[in-house]
Amino acid sequence: MYKEPTIFRKVSTVFGTYGEGPGEASIARLVGPQDSSTMGAYLARFNGRSVPWTVRYDEVIACIEGEFRLRVGPTLYVLNPGDVIWIPKDTELAYDGADSLVFIAIAPVDWRNLPQQETAQM
Repeated sequence: MYKEPTIFRKVSTVFGTYGEGPGEASIARLVGPQDSSTMGAYLARFNGRSVPWTVRYDEVIACIEGEFRLRVGPTLYVLNPGDVIWIPKDTELAYDGADSLVFIAIAPVDWRNLPQQETAQM
C-alpha cells in the first residue's frame, strides 16, 4: 500500500511533558505504530530533568541543539549538535540535557505489544 511522505515542521510540532522531577523534559511523537510497522520516531527536549528508563528496543539518538546527556551505569555520554548514539535493547539509562533537542528513532515500534519473552530474545 502506498503512503505519502509526511513532513513534520518544527514550528508546528506539539510537545508533551516527559518524566517527573525538577527541570524540564518534553517529547513529540512523530511516527508510531499507526504509521509504520517497523520504526518509531520522536523529537525530545531536555533541560535539567533526568528521565530514567530501560529501553525495550534498539534506539538511535541524534543531538540537534544544545547538550544531550545519557547516563548508562557510571558512564556519562555527552552529545553535541551533530553527534549520534546507538543504544542497544535492554539498556538501563537516564536521559538528560541542557537546552537540548534530540531526534530519536526506535525499532521495533510495536515493542509494547510483543510478549516479554520475545522482546528479551530480540
